Amino acid sequence: MSSYDVLDRLRGALETRLLTLGDAGFQEASSLVFTGDARTPIAVARPRDEGEVAAVVTIAAESGTPLGVRGGGHAYARHAVVDGGILLDLRGLSSVHIDPAERIGVAGGGATAGAYTTTAGEHGLATGFGDTPTVGIAGLALGGGIGHLSRRDGLTIDNLLGATVVLADGRVAETSEAEEPELFWALRGGGGNFGVVTSLRLRLHETPVVTGGLLVFEPRGATAAALIRATQEADETVSAMVNVMKAPPLPFLPADRHGTAIVMALVCHSGRPEDAATALAPFRAAGTLLADLVAEQPYPAMFQTGPDLPPNRVAMRTGFADAFDGDRADLAVALVGESPTPFAAVNLRPMGGAIARVPDAATAFAHRSRALMATVGALHPDPVVAAAGAEWADRASTALEVGGAGYVNFMSTTGETAVRAAYPEATLRRLAEAKALYDPANVFSSNVNIEPAGVAAGR
Repeated sequence: MSSYDVLDRLRGALETRLLTLGDAGFQEASSLVFTGDARTPIAVARPRDEGEVAAVVTIAAESGTPLGVRGGGHAYARHAVVDGGILLDLRGLSSVHIDPAERIGVAGGGATAGAYTTTAGEHGLATGFGDTPTVGIAGLALGGGIGHLSRRDGLTIDNLLGATVVLADGRVAETSEAEEPELFWALRGGGGNFGVVTSLRLRLHETPVVTGGLLVFEPRGATAAALIRATQEADETVSAMVNVMKAPPLPFLPADRHGTAIVMALVCHSGRPEDAATALAPFRAAGTLLADLVAEQPYPAMFQTGPDLPPNRVAMRTGFADAFDGDRADLAVALVGESPTPFAAVNLRPMGGAIARVPDAATAFAHRSRALMATVGALHPDPVVAAAGAEWADRASTALEVGGAGYVNFMSTTGETAVRAAYPEATLRRLAEAKALYDPANVFSSNVNIEPAGVAAGR
């Protein structure tokens, strides 16, 4: 089937909700949060319901046209944009409904973490996501989801009760522990390999206020190590993300600090407010403070702490570690200072707590026994500088021994190496079997791609 025939069929299904090259709005609709190569889709499909999603998937499958799926558009590897393919834009399915009595939230496949969190916060409730408001819930949840409430409530996937999924053959499936349980297992960590999630049902937790925000310190490895140790020793109501990084142009830091190395912790205490000062005291004592923005606040305010960044090319090297102290912590500070890009970071997310209480085999996210997630990243809009940043990220992640296993949501590269880093052998084998069952032709291949079991075995 020619591309002209594909476009005709898409227009018949979507009418004005299809954009092609030259249409007003096409450039914006086909642009993602992070920039990169010159991949250009032949069309951007903007469905308004799951029936139209199913029509687009069917057309792509029958015509052999590559398909990418956009939720929030934050994937570092820019999975949604496939050269010569269809970009399926789910932002029209962004509804959020909160049932405070049942403590269940229902989010459309294009809903963002910030919109959901704000709506849930009106009822004093929350589901844990990551730390960025514009991230799409579906994409985040399909990979795992680690953030401010994870040590208390588990990963986002641990709070996923069910999902509506458009499968590769156009069928619409309801999945949960009771319905299509193997699909439900695979969705929780398997990324976008198994279908288009058009709706998610999520567990809500009482979270009227938290005590949290940024702590910024002088750049010392011992400070980063002390912050990680404080998180691991804290009550499970405390989560933290520790960054050894170059300081962005934050208004509360002196201008001469911008672009220099700092240690920054984003902490969140979600227990009783009267316990917060004692719980967070070890964090404040971790080093020489440059800024303390920690305060009691509604939980949705935690999603307003990050600076706005221009479109950047990004290099992320993701992994897990069981310790990050001593020489390794000192090395992280030195390496960040050597980065050729003005934004570079070693991001450390202590795990444990509720994350570790779920067995590794219970979901396709199988790294629960690791102490912390570690990511090395560099950003820059200029391709030459960004390439130098990528070389630095490679060198830094190797020196820090960040690698060997990886978090699928933070990968900026794809291919077999990425797949084998994301999933242990037994997990990958089970995922490949699920792929053969639900997407045997690999229609959903623009992701950290898991080949169907028969294909992988036949190589």
